[in-house]
Amino acid sequence: MNGLSTLLIVVGLFLLGGVYSFRKQGMPRGVVTLLGIGSGMCLLAGVLRLEV
Repeated sequence: MNGLSTLLIVVGLFLLGGVYSFRKQGMPRGVVTLLGIGSGMCLLAGVLRLEV
């Protein structure tokens, strides 16, 4: 399951880059918040899977 955790971390970092880009472009706060929550969940799930 190491590949799945790596994939989750990569997707989380990709979404985190989207948060930065969307904030810089001035997108609505709701979109940025949802994207931030999604990236945090992906990163957390990936890290927790690595620890198990």
